[in-house]
Amino acid sequence: MRALVLGAGVVGVTTAYYLARDGHEVTVLERHPAAAAETSYANAGLLAPAHAYAWASPKAPKILLKSLFMKDQALRLVLRVDPRMWRWGLRFLAQCTEERAKLNTLRKVRLCLYSVERLNEVVADTGVEYDGLEKGNLYLYRSEQSLEKGIAHTAILREQGVEMRVLDRDAIAGIEPALEPAKDRFAGGLHATGDQSGDARMFASNLAAYCGEHLGVRFEYGTCATAIVASGDRIERVTTDRGDRTADAFVLAAGHESPFLAAPLGVKLPIYPCKGYSVTVPVGQSNLSPKIGMVDEDHLVAFCPMGSRLRVTSTAEFSGYDKGHSTEDFRAMFDVARDLFPGGGDYSNPEYWAGLRPMTPTTVPIFGFARYRNLMLNVGHGHIGWTMSCGSAKVVADLIAGREPEIDLDGMLYR
Repeated sequence: MRALVLGAGVVGVTTAYYLARDGHEVTVLERHPAAAAETSYANAGLLAPAHAYAWASPKAPKILLKSLFMKDQALRLVLRVDPRMWRWGLRFLAQCTEERAKLNTLRKVRLCLYSVERLNEVVADTGVEYDGLEKGNLYLYRSEQSLEKGIAHTAILREQGVEMRVLDRDAIAGIEPALEPAKDRFAGGLHATGDQSGDARMFASNLAAYCGEHLGVRFEYGTCATAIVASGDRIERVTTDRGDRTADAFVLAAGHESPFLAAPLGVKLPIYPCKGYSVTVPVGQSNLSPKIGMVDEDHLVAFCPMGSRLRVTSTAEFSGYDKGHSTEDFRAMFDVARDLFPGGGDYSNPEYWAGLRPMTPTTVPIFGFARYRNLMLNVGHGHIGWTMSCGSAKVVADLIAGREPEIDLDGMLYR
């Protein structure tokens, strides 16, 4: 078939790869001048089934309420006069029960484990470079109490096959020598041996180039989709600022913009943006920089080595569609970075970034045909879309081909 994918983030590009590998003639529309120029541009970089928790939990309402008065919280809510925020928030609160949190976590970790396996196959098949590391990731705790809670909290993931080792501070420093001077700040940690890390933008850009050169995928950058037009029970075309585009099958993978394209069709997507912040600094040979991905769990600051760069990320903020930022937004993560790795990089030469993650109330993505026989969804991947990307793309390709997906999609299909 002729397949049209809307969006060239890491989810859209991997979808194009799997569709093209199935023999379809694939075109990808992207409003930006390059692949992975939006949410995939500078995310945390961690491929992390060990962090596949549902965000909606019994603790979440208290944390968000606290953030209204304490601006230094890693999870923040900035109230807006926005009906979308309030509708989404009510649905999020409905998921904040022990039962729903467990169910949604199980769904996420199932997809994450599957997706990392698929990513390994994509890399083996294509040879794309992305500053990838397969050393696992470290999850660090500063007190015995938080370590004990962390071990208990990860039980649900370990039961599903996420491999983790409990480490004391000396063992942590043994895995990551750059932590040796700061190891006494931690009581211990967990080493998720199956986790990985890498640059999602580099991966998506290089995979897009591979798809264009070897699989015949056509990428139309700088092309903004303005409407999806239906006729009867099928999608007929997509209108863009460069004319109409037709196809046999259409895949919506436009991140936080997806609800706006879907709504005129009567397809209501419960997706709202959550802003994330990152800073990337250069690393030279003289820098004592980490060589493995990690998260300081007590401060919720993540570190990801990417070749000659170090990325530091923190903060999840529900504040509407504004992507603006100031240097003050990065102060807390910079403080943690300088404390743990004072020589970890050139902190005087930072690249600041803020992007919008497309979150569902369950924090589980949405797949499947939506009201029309040829409109497929691949949306709502939230804070862990890099981890979920390849598995999600394979699921979508299987559904379009009429194959039974290789994992249980309970709770992930559009209704």
